[in-house]
Amino acid sequence: MALTKPNQQLRRDLKEAAALLKWSGVDLFGVAKRLLTAGDEISADELMMIALSYQSMEDKLADYADEVRAAQIIRAAEQKR
Repeated sequence: MALTKPNQQLRRDLKEAAALLKWSGVDLFGVAKRLLTAGDEISADELMMIALSYQSMEDKLADYADEVRAAQIIRAAEQKR
């Protein structure tokens, strides 16, 4: 069954948010590595924890996008931007 236009947009938005979190996490890990090299272990650890939480949320958003595709989650009406 084809997705409705609102559901297609919802899926696209979820996938885009997941990708943004992924690359933000990658960037944070890079900063954390530089902090470790500079000897600032506490800040580096904090950034790594944030990056890991991004990864967890990225996985959830990707799962939601899959549920939209499988019609387990549907948007009732198109959202105005």
